[in-house]
Amino acid sequence: MKIAIKNMVCPRCIQAVSQVFAAMGITPLDVRLGEVIISQPLTETQYVELQRQLEMLGFELLDDQQQQLVEKIKSIIIQHVHQREDNQFAFTSVLQNELHKEYSQLSKLFSEKEGVTIEHYVILQRMEKVKELLSYNELTLSEIAYRLGYSSVAYLSAQFKKITGLTPSQFKSLGINLRKPIDNL
Repeated sequence: MKIAIKNMVCPRCIQAVSQVFAAMGITPLDVRLGEVIISQPLTETQYVELQRQLEMLGFELLDDQQQQLVEKIKSIIIQHVHQREDNQFAFTSVLQNELHKEYSQLSKLFSEKEGVTIEHYVILQRMEKVKELLSYNELTLSEIAYRLGYSSVAYLSAQFKKITGLTPSQFKSLGINLRKPIDNL
């Protein structure tokens, strides 16, 4: 049985959700971004308790199939942008291949549910990754641009300024206090 969970965006989220299940005495078969697979259905009491425990940590159980699909789209994007070293790929193909649905269908649903296009959501995620990498001060802007799949530093800088209102160097000089949690985008 699959349980869909909203706001799982990183490995620490997976760990936190795993701990909730362990505390309830439930051993999941698999825990990944946005979902937990268990061998047997939960009782109503277990479901209510799980919902309560997850909400205390900022997570939410999802019952709506369309919202579950939107959360899968978000999880795939977050995983590719934030947890991979090389982002030289097209999200259109990635989403179609992983979700086995036409991109136009996914795009329409995502826009309806989130009020923003998939493309804009990808840009927002990439900008947060740029902020993170700038804060670490370990890579040049050229290396960041390449790592995140930008064709040039100029294109990355222009997009960064459009989204944040700052150039990458202005952001760097201000510090990390301007970063946003990726699940709030």
